Amino acid sequence: MRILRILAALKKRTTDLSAPVRLARQVLTGALCVFAVAAHAADCPPSAIASLAKLGPGVRNGVDRGLLWRIERDGRTSWLYGTIHIGRAEWVRPGPTVQKALAQSDALALEIDSRDEATARVMGQPADPALLSRMLSGERARRLDRQNAEACVPPGATARLQPILQVSALAGLVARADGLYPEFGVDETMAVSARNGNKPIFALENAADQVKALTGDSEAEEAEQVDAALDELESGKLRGQMKELADVWARSDADKLARYADWCDCLRTPAEQRLMKRLLDDRNPGLADGIERMHAGGKSVFAAVGALHMIGPQGLPALMATRGFTVTPVLTSAQAQTAVPMPALSAPEPAPRAVRGGKAVKGQKGQKAQKGAVAAKGAKGAKSSKAAPASKGAKAPAKTAPKGKVRR
Repeated sequence: MRILRILAALKKRTTDLSAPVRLARQVLTGALCVFAVAAHAADCPPSAIASLAKLGPGVRNGVDRGLLWRIERDGRTSWLYGTIHIGRAEWVRPGPTVQKALAQSDALALEIDSRDEATARVMGQPADPALLSRMLSGERARRLDRQNAEACVPPGATARLQPILQVSALAGLVARADGLYPEFGVDETMAVSARNGNKPIFALENAADQVKALTGDSEAEEAEQVDAALDELESGKLRGQMKELADVWARSDADKLARYADWCDCLRTPAEQRLMKRLLDDRNPGLADGIERMHAGGKSVFAAVGALHMIGPQGLPALMATRGFTVTPVLTSAQAQTAVPMPALSAPEPAPRAVRGGKAVKGQKGQKAQKGAVAAKGAKGAKSSKAAPASKGAKAPAKTAPKGKVRR
């Protein structure tokens, strides 16, 4: 079954990289508020793999979650899908609307492709030892050690990473007690679905630029961010905020997400505001460039990036509208999480009746001929489908891009 392949891939996914690289990678692919952080209970929560044993009906029955827009230009349709970079085990199967949009696309575009070896190397690259010695010493180092212990991070697991990455990595771990895990991040599960369907995956950014967005422009600024992150880790806020963000995302509540600054408690200081500007507004034009470039190149693209990249006048839906796309909301209104039952499996065909005298009994010959006709028809359809270009039916681009609009 398809879902079993997804789960198998996720199980492999949790063991194919070292812990520091996995932790750093989950942080870098996110646009979550890094400084809304809190410690969780001292007792270690169940592992992501252990949580798979408690899967509910949401895995067997598709449930639409997240934020989805359809964008159209030049006779082609692409998609914007707002994700979060943590998730629950029962979210590993996308809902029917999201699955259909992905299936209709030629390629999946992510912020970065975490399976790319160059990306993994950049994210796991050791920081300058002199910088680590200057920045992580004395009381600051002791505070970080305490937070790692509370998060059940093995001693030294992230000790060689850039300082801001060490504290940021903890942000993806604090909601595990509520069943939210980086291993089930929506971007990752979308990538599994794409690979299962042999759909190509493209990166809209590179890891080095994402590291730069987190570290800031100077050592002093990074040190300020590390202290602020430790303050939030010790204040006990992130677990509830992460859970609320996940609930907002799961309900497709775009209106509440648009008011994120009012309830996240993460934009109080100039340092926090500068960080979020670097993580969101400053990156959005580049993400839009990549999506537009792929679409103009003849591909219908399913772009899955952090949901916070979708909100406000600098969000991707607004930016794509200014570039001549017609933007239509598909999943943006708060909704109940109602599972859509999967179609029932067809009843098995009855076994053929016994053969008498080397001839089929009455009806058997007809069944055999019918099966052959179906098989031939399927083979013929598969052949023609394979030969069809990805952009079949696309209209030629207009001489000038039409003025975009957002449908409501």
